[in-house]
Amino acid sequence: MSVVEVETGEPTDLDLAQQSAAGDVSAFETLYRRHFRRVYLLCLRMLGNPAEAEDLTQETFTHLYNKIGSFRGDSAFTTWLHRLTVNQVLMHFRRRKSRPEFTTFDGETPIQIVRGTENPGKMPIVDRLVLEDAISKLPPGYRSIFVLHDVEGHEHGEIARMLGISEGTSKSQLHKARLKIRNLIREQAALN
Repeated sequence: MSVVEVETGEPTDLDLAQQSAAGDVSAFETLYRRHFRRVYLLCLRMLGNPAEAEDLTQETFTHLYNKIGSFRGDSAFTTWLHRLTVNQVLMHFRRRKSRPEFTTFDGETPIQIVRGTENPGKMPIVDRLVLEDAISKLPPGYRSIFVLHDVEGHEHGEIARMLGISEGTSKSQLHKARLKIRNLIREQAALN
């Protein structure tokens, strides 16, 4: 029994992932119930469309079901699931780009304006791919805290309990992670 399991009486995500990989469907259902909302909200944030977010959430869990055996526990399950979800959304964007363009009845290609880019001079948008690349280049500790706090919305107290660190360490590492991401994005922008 792990320390977390002793304290809460519930199996850890790692335990559930291992049981799921061994064919325990109820363990996978528990993972699904535990993380459905987190995955859906991430998809919604990236897509901006509730219907597409629902579809991608289901695709992500289908993909997770097939890949659950590859989770080794090297990182937090939520970090691994976050990366898996982001990859599913990015693949969705790539598939959508490769489809033929639709035209109107007049034969015109409709113009689509991505929300937030209506006035580029007023509000510059950081390309999601650049941001994801910057996050992936963070040291593991910074990345975990950044994802848990800024992406998934956990409070520093929760993060401290999950990772076994102090709240001050969580706040400090989040601050450093944000600075590093800012610098990585600036470096990328200078290259373009």
